[in-house]
Amino acid sequence: MIVHHVATVADWEAAQASGEYTTSTRGRTLAEEGFLHAARPEQVAGVLARFYAGVTDPLVLLVVDTDLLAAPLVEEPAVPGGTETFPHLYGPITPGAVVEVRPVSAPPA
Repeated sequence: MIVHHVATVADWEAAQASGEYTTSTRGRTLAEEGFLHAARPEQVAGVLARFYAGVTDPLVLLVVDTDLLAAPLVEEPAVPGGTETFPHLYGPITPGAVVEVRPVSAPPA
């Protein structure tokens, strides 16, 4: 399965150096959140609008092949009792599981 994750260029570069990507979402680590937030392709625009509007740091979209990860993927509601689910990765992303890196821009605040 392919999922997407929005990352800062700095976080992605650090992951390539360390061998693990562990930023759950903007300003939160895997250790703090318990999982890494991911999105299906049709959810990426909404994620950028809700969580990255006005961000001036360079961003990339990591295209992740979950078959290449050791971490389990779980579809879970975005909010308790909600109907829209998002893929959550319960472990780090290894750079080898990232099959494409695309530059993306944050929408204006």
